[in-house]
Amino acid sequence: MFSVWRHEAVEPGGMRVTRDVVHHHGSAVILPRFSDGRIVLVRQYRLAAGAELWELPAGTVDEGETPLQTARRELAEETGYRSSKWRKLAAFYPSPGIIAERMTLFLAENIRPGAARPEADERIAVESFAMRALLRMMRDGEICDAKTLVGLLYWRQWGER
Repeated sequence: MFSVWRHEAVEPGGMRVTRDVVHHHGSAVILPRFSDGRIVLVRQYRLAAGAELWELPAGTVDEGETPLQTARRELAEETGYRSSKWRKLAAFYPSPGIIAERMTLFLAENIRPGAARPEADERIAVESFAMRALLRMMRDGEICDAKTLVGLLYWRQWGER
Protein backbone atom coordinates (compact mmCIF):
# COMPACT_ATOMS: atom_id res chain seq x y z
CA MET A 1 0.00 0.00 0.00
CA PHE A 2 2.91 2.33 0.74
CA SER A 3 6.66 2.35 1.27
CA VAL A 4 9.04 4.61 3.15
CA TRP A 5 12.24 5.78 1.49
CA ARG A 6 15.11 7.87 2.78
CA HIS A 7 16.13 10.38 0.12
CA GLU A 8 19.39 12.30 -0.16
CA ALA A 9 18.70 15.34 -2.32
CA VAL A 10 19.77 18.83 -3.22
CA GLU A 11 16.82 21.20 -2.91
CA PRO A 12 16.38 24.34 -5.00
CA GLY A 13 18.85 26.84 -3.57
CA GLY A 14 21.57 24.21 -3.20
CA MET A 15 20.82 22.86 0.31
CA ARG A 16 21.69 19.14 0.73
CA VAL A 17 18.99 17.34 2.71
CA THR A 18 18.02 13.91 3.93
CA ARG A 19 14.29 13.30 3.96
CA ASP A 20 12.17 10.25 4.77
CA VAL A 21 9.17 10.14 2.43
CA VAL A 22 6.13 7.88 2.52
CA HIS A 23 5.38 6.85 -1.08
CA HIS A 24 1.74 6.02 -1.77
CA HIS A 25 -0.19 5.04 -4.92
CA GLY A 26 -2.63 7.89 -4.43
CA SER A 27 -6.26 8.05 -3.39
CA ALA A 28 -9.64 8.93 -4.78
CA VAL A 29 -12.05 11.04 -2.72
CA ILE A 30 -15.74 11.14 -3.61
CA LEU A 31 -18.23 13.93 -2.96
CA PRO A 32 -21.55 12.10 -3.54
CA ARG A 33 -24.31 14.67 -4.05
CA PHE A 34 -28.06 14.15 -4.30
CA SER A 35 -30.10 16.36 -6.63
CA ASP A 36 -31.48 18.24 -3.58
CA GLY A 37 -27.91 19.20 -2.58
CA ARG A 38 -27.44 16.76 0.30
CA ILE A 39 -23.95 15.23 0.48
CA VAL A 40 -23.19 11.69 1.63
CA LEU A 41 -20.62 11.12 4.36
CA VAL A 42 -19.41 7.94 5.99
CA ARG A 43 -18.53 7.50 9.66
CA GLN A 44 -15.89 4.99 10.61
CA TYR A 45 -13.31 4.33 13.30
CA ARG A 46 -9.79 5.54 12.52
CA LEU A 47 -7.08 4.03 14.71
CA ALA A 48 -4.57 6.85 14.06
CA ALA A 49 -7.13 9.41 15.28
CA GLY A 50 -8.46 7.16 18.04
CA ALA A 51 -12.01 8.10 17.10
CA GLU A 52 -14.89 7.64 14.71
CA LEU A 53 -14.71 10.34 12.02
CA TRP A 54 -17.18 11.74 9.51
CA GLU A 55 -15.55 11.58 6.09
CA LEU A 56 -16.20 11.73 2.39
CA PRO A 57 -15.88 8.20 0.98
CA ALA A 58 -12.36 7.51 -0.28
CA GLY A 59 -9.86 4.81 -1.00
CA THR A 60 -6.40 3.92 -2.24
CA VAL A 61 -5.78 3.59 -5.96
CA ASP A 62 -4.95 -0.06 -6.60
CA GLU A 63 -2.23 -1.15 -9.02
CA GLY A 64 -3.51 -0.72 -12.59
CA GLU A 65 -6.46 1.46 -11.58
CA THR A 66 -7.14 5.07 -12.48
CA PRO A 67 -8.36 7.42 -9.74
CA LEU A 68 -11.82 7.45 -11.38
CA GLN A 69 -12.01 3.65 -11.32
CA THR A 70 -11.05 3.77 -7.65
CA ALA A 71 -13.73 6.39 -6.96
CA ARG A 72 -16.44 4.24 -8.58
CA ARG A 73 -15.31 1.14 -6.67
CA GLU A 74 -15.01 2.89 -3.30
CA LEU A 75 -18.38 4.67 -3.55
CA ALA A 76 -20.11 1.32 -4.15
CA GLU A 77 -18.11 -0.57 -1.51
CA GLU A 78 -18.45 1.97 1.30
CA THR A 79 -21.94 3.36 0.69
CA GLY A 80 -23.73 1.11 -1.78
CA TYR A 81 -24.40 4.14 -3.99
CA ARG A 82 -23.60 4.19 -7.69
CA SER A 83 -23.30 7.27 -9.87
CA SER A 84 -23.93 7.84 -13.56
CA LYS A 85 -22.35 11.30 -13.60
CA TRP A 86 -18.75 11.91 -12.51
CA ARG A 87 -16.61 15.03 -12.61
CA LYS A 88 -13.06 15.60 -11.40
CA LEU A 89 -12.98 18.63 -9.11
CA ALA A 90 -9.39 18.88 -7.85
CA ALA A 91 -6.20 17.05 -6.96
CA PHE A 92 -4.14 17.82 -3.88
CA TYR A 93 -1.42 16.55 -1.54
CA PRO A 94 -2.75 16.14 2.02
CA SER A 95 0.64 16.27 3.76
CA PRO A 96 3.47 16.91 1.26
CA GLY A 97 6.10 17.42 3.94
CA ILE A 98 6.26 13.68 4.50
CA ILE A 99 3.78 11.83 2.22
CA ALA A 100 3.91 11.67 -1.59
CA GLU A 101 0.19 10.79 -1.74
CA ARG A 102 -1.89 12.66 -4.32
CA MET A 103 -5.64 12.70 -3.66
CA THR A 104 -8.06 13.22 -6.53
CA LEU A 105 -11.47 14.64 -5.61
CA PHE A 106 -14.49 13.64 -7.70
CA LEU A 107 -18.09 14.81 -7.69
CA ALA A 108 -20.58 11.94 -8.04
CA GLU A 109 -24.08 12.98 -9.11
CA ASN A 110 -27.21 11.11 -10.21
CA ILE A 111 -26.51 8.72 -7.37
CA ARG A 112 -28.77 5.75 -6.78
CA PRO A 113 -28.81 3.28 -3.88
CA GLY A 114 -27.45 -0.26 -3.89
CA ALA A 115 -25.92 -2.75 -1.49
CA ALA A 116 -22.70 -1.66 0.21
CA ARG A 117 -19.78 -4.12 0.23
CA PRO A 118 -17.40 -2.87 2.94
CA GLU A 119 -14.20 -4.77 3.61
CA ALA A 120 -14.31 -7.27 6.49
CA ASP A 121 -12.67 -4.86 8.97
CA GLU A 122 -14.80 -1.84 8.04
CA ARG A 123 -17.80 -0.77 10.14
CA ILE A 124 -19.27 2.13 8.20
CA ALA A 125 -22.33 4.28 8.88
CA VAL A 126 -23.68 6.24 5.91
CA GLU A 127 -25.67 9.47 6.19
CA SER A 128 -26.46 12.49 4.03
CA PHE A 129 -26.36 16.11 5.14
CA ALA A 130 -27.39 19.51 3.83
CA MET A 131 -24.54 21.98 3.31
CA ARG A 132 -25.80 24.12 6.21
CA ALA A 133 -25.38 21.15 8.58
CA LEU A 134 -21.96 20.31 7.13
CA LEU A 135 -20.75 23.88 7.66
CA ARG A 136 -21.90 23.74 11.28
CA MET A 137 -20.18 20.35 11.74
CA MET A 138 -16.93 21.78 10.34
CA ARG A 139 -17.14 24.88 12.53
CA ASP A 140 -17.87 22.77 15.64
CA GLY A 141 -15.01 20.34 14.97
CA GLU A 142 -17.29 17.37 14.22
CA ILE A 143 -15.63 17.10 10.82
CA CYS A 144 -11.85 17.14 11.24
CA ASP A 145 -10.67 14.88 8.41
CA ALA A 146 -8.49 16.86 5.97
CA LYS A 147 -9.76 15.34 2.71
CA THR A 148 -13.33 15.96 3.81
CA LEU A 149 -12.63 19.56 4.80
CA VAL A 150 -10.89 20.16 1.46
CA GLY A 151 -13.68 18.50 -0.51
CA LEU A 152 -16.56 20.27 1.21
CA LEU A 153 -14.92 23.69 1.20
CA TYR A 154 -13.89 23.29 -2.44
CA TRP A 155 -17.46 22.37 -3.38
CA ARG A 156 -18.88 25.25 -1.30
CA GLN A 157 -16.59 27.77 -3.01
CA TRP A 158 -16.44 26.56 -6.62
CA GLY A 159 -18.71 23.56 -7.03
CA GLU A 160 -21.68 24.78 -8.97
CA ARG A 161 -19.89 27.35 -11.06
